[in-house]
Amino acid sequence: MKTILFTSLLALILPEAFAKARPMKALIVVTGHSELGSTGKKTGYYLPEVSHPFFALMDEGIEVDIASPKGGLAPMDEKSRDLTDKLNRRMVEEHGEKLAKTLKLSDVNTSKYQAIIFAGGHGTMWDFAQTPSVRIAAEAIYENGGILAAVCHGPAALLNLKDKKGIPLVKGKRVSSFTNDEEEAAGLTKVMPFLLETEFIKLGAKFEKAELWQKKVIVDGRLVTGQNPASAEGVGQETARLMKSL
Repeated sequence: MKTILFTSLLALILPEAFAKARPMKALIVVTGHSELGSTGKKTGYYLPEVSHPFFALMDEGIEVDIASPKGGLAPMDEKSRDLTDKLNRRMVEEHGEKLAKTLKLSDVNTSKYQAIIFAGGHGTMWDFAQTPSVRIAAEAIYENGGILAAVCHGPAALLNLKDKKGIPLVKGKRVSSFTNDEEEAAGLTKVMPFLLETEFIKLGAKFEKAELWQKKVIVDGRLVTGQNPASAEGVGQETARLMKSL
């Protein structure tokens, strides 16, 4: 009984210390969409945009869960399954169950997470902006003082987000994403339902970009965005850095 009372007293006196003792957690969200428009080809999430942020966070002692709009086995873009990439291999071999059994985003208790990262892959262009659970989870974590991050096509999740005043969350903020030029170079401009760079500019964001396929990571307050696969690790690193400063 004395032990219980002492512990309770400490929790009242040192709430910050107890909060710091809790493990930090981040949620990576992947697409649940597998069809590349009307091309008859398959798409999905891009593996390095999951594995590279995943281990950047894990290396800092941050726990990471993976969710998708539908839950369960999420579709991977097979073109991204490069197992000569050591982080891809580690992801598949050591944490493959997290990819095979993603959490259903609408069932996730967002209060457990200090950051949410939206991984890319062309599939996101058909479900991230259109799925209510994506908007709800992102706004909840951000409004609770957490970090909001996205890479490559993952920033599609940011398009419909609003602040407490109903203003687009990205308005006036520095952001990056897969660029119009990169989409053109990939030969998919006419396949995409919209172009990310164009949509961000329409929303009043301050869009920034590097040359084709070059790393570009932007941090604006608690918002972290990356341009392309080369930016995935940097997005994870910046997210981890911001989380540790909370």
